[in-house]
Parts: sequence; C-alpha cells; structure tokens
Amino acid sequence: MATEIHANGSATSSDWQDRYYHVDQILDRPGPRTDPSFLAGDEVKDFLRNKCKILVIGAGGLGCEILANLALTGFKDIHLIDMDTIDISNLNRQFLFRPADVGKPKAIVAAEYVMKRVPGVKVTPYYGKIQDKGDDYYLQFNLVICGLDSVEARRWINATLVNLVDPENPESLKPLIDGGTEGFKGQARVILPTVSSCYECSLDMLNKPTTFPICTIANTPRLPEHCIEWASVLEWPRVRGDEKLDTDDPEHIGWLYSIAVARAKEFKIEGVTWSLTQGVVKNVIPAIASTNAIIAASCCNEAFKIATSSAAYLNNYFMLIGTEGVYSYTFEHEKRDHCPVCGGEALEMSISREWSVEQLIELLTEKQNIQIKKPSLATPEKPIYFQQPPQLEEATRPNLEKKVSGTFVVTASSLPFSLSLIITYM
Repeated sequence: MATEIHANGSATSSDWQDRYYHVDQILDRPGPRTDPSFLAGDEVKDFLRNKCKILVIGAGGLGCEILANLALTGFKDIHLIDMDTIDISNLNRQFLFRPADVGKPKAIVAAEYVMKRVPGVKVTPYYGKIQDKGDDYYLQFNLVICGLDSVEARRWINATLVNLVDPENPESLKPLIDGGTEGFKGQARVILPTVSSCYECSLDMLNKPTTFPICTIANTPRLPEHCIEWASVLEWPRVRGDEKLDTDDPEHIGWLYSIAVARAKEFKIEGVTWSLTQGVVKNVIPAIASTNAIIAASCCNEAFKIATSSAAYLNNYFMLIGTEGVYSYTFEHEKRDHCPVCGGEALEMSISREWSVEQLIELLTEKQNIQIKKPSLATPEKPIYFQQPPQLEEATRPNLEKKVSGTFVVTASSLPFSLSLIITYM
C-alpha cells in the first residue's frame, strides 16, 4: 500500500508501507559509534533520499549487487556506467539480467530492471567508457563506487578524482569506494582523494599477472595457454597488422580461438576452449557469487555511512579471504611518498650504467609498483621514446639502444598522470 508524500522526503508516493522502518532505526537517533557530525532526523533522511547523487561504475557481478543494495537502502538518484554487453556466461551470477537480454548493454538493462523492481528510484545509465566523461560529469556526484574488473579503469578513475580536488573547494573531494573480487577473495576500500592512500599507492599489493616467455610461446608450447598467447601476441599483429585487438569483441575472440586450436593440434595439445581463450586474453578470474555479495554489501555499507555520517567509515581497507574458511581483516593502508598520483615526490630507480632505454622500458612494465603497459619516456627538454603516434614512435625508435641517464617523465596513453623518474647507478 502506497504511503503519503512527506515534505521532508522520508517517503514518496511510490514508497510502500514501512519501507524505511529498519533504516530509520539508524537515522532517527544517534548511537555510541555515531560520527560527531551526525544530525539525526528528517534532514539526513531527506539528503539520502532526495539529494544524494551517487555514481556506480560497472554493472557486472559486483555492480548488480551494488545497484540492488543501494536502491533498497534508500539512495534514489543513481548513475551507472558500463561499457560491456550481456553475455550468456553472465547469467549465473549477474541477477539483473535474463536470457532475453543477451547482447544488450549491461548499463541500460540493469537500470531498467532496478527502476522496475524498486519504485521511486531513478537510475541513469551510460553505455560507454568512463574515459568518455569529463571533469564536470564527475563533479556532480557526492560519491563514487567502483565494481570494476579492470586495473587500468580503476587507475584512471582514481587519478581523475585526485586531479579534481581543489583545496579551496571542499565539495570537489569525491570519496571513492572501490570493491574487487578474485574467486573466494575480495576487498573493499574507502579512498578520500589527496587525504588517504589512493588506488595507485597499493599497486604492489596486486597479484602479478601470469606471463609466458616468448621463446616458449613461439617454439615449444606445452600448455593450451601457450597456444592462445601465441595467437594473440604473435599471430594477431603478423596477420592483422595495426588492427587493435578488442577483447570484448566476439569476432576477435573467435579468430584467436580458431588460430589457437590449429596451433594446439599441431603440437598435440588438448584443452583450448572458447572460455579459456577469453580468460587468457582478458586475464579473467572465475567469479563467485557469494564473494560478490559480501564485497558489494561492504561497499554499500560504507556508502551509507559516508552519505549519512551515521557511523565512522572504514579506515581504509577491508580484506576477505574465503579460500579456507572465512577470514576478514581491516587495516589502514598508508600513502606512498613516491605515488605518481597523490604522492608528489619523484621515484628513484637504481640501474646499471650499461642499461639501454629499451631495458628501462621493460623494467617499467614489469615493476609491481608501477605497472605501465606501454610507457613513453621524455626528459624535461626532449622526447626519448614515444609509443604513440606511429610517426613519433618511428622517429624515437633509434633512442632505444642508447644508454640511460638523468631524469625522465614517464607517461602512458591509458593513464591520466605522469611519473617523475630519477635514475641513479648501482
């Protein structure tokens, strides 16, 4: 039965009776762990339900859980970004989608489903990349929640929100809540850009991606993964030239799969499948629905605490390990002085005097606390080696053989920040 409209925004004509009964137990009175700035009553309920604007990035396994939780908690102005379409393999855990939705944009379908099931909630979808949006778009939100499966996308939004902060405008600081899962493991964290440790500060905590030696891939493959890597790393550029591999394009995955199958047959290797091909080229880790649910709940709990000041929010890292039993741990991850996003200090790197520019670039791609896939180098005076555009790459290619010395600025087209690098010798 619908309730009356209240001027304070605690309910609307689309709310059902006692919809907020349990939430209001928290918002109607202060408690022993309440933040000092908390003002119980109508004002905080009005902000949560009528004024707070929240952005969710990602509508996959984690994003579906986050959207449902936010809508049922009382957030009514939700924006959603996702660049993917629905695949049949998503249906076992991404519960906002149905078989008839396969091939449709996740953001649009998820938004429509939530608005249909939770009256009064407005979900504004955007089917595209987070990089499509400018600063003004991100400045409109009170907070941002990430449910992404991409390290690069996380690094981009993290750097963007740090760059938005204006010390003279407190409203420019947008809290970032980041959730991530990997099988039975997961984490949730609260990032206050420029104030607390940012995502870039914790790169060295990530599991190092599995890589295979080129010589093994090219000459002596033993595993189905070797055949898939051969197809993507060696055959794709040889056959398809400068065409960029899109790991979300079924035609591209199909091409790699057929090439890998032929390679596996030649070396009598079994086990190359479509799903394995997709997993290897996208570095996909199996998703567990229960892990998604726990991490999404943690993220939304933090969003509620930040939006209402009803309790102290996480400071600043929560880990879940469910591989052997259920274990969780919280700790404060500290800022890194040499973080290229929030630290401000140049990074010193000690190398041999005999090292070439090419060797330095290889080290930058492998180093756990940097992880730049295609770094470009320049000194304050001139470019040393640029990966893009092709004309500049060709012009600076001879510098790859030269010795390294001095101070460099490291950039990458996929990341909106630069790293200052001071070279010292062992």
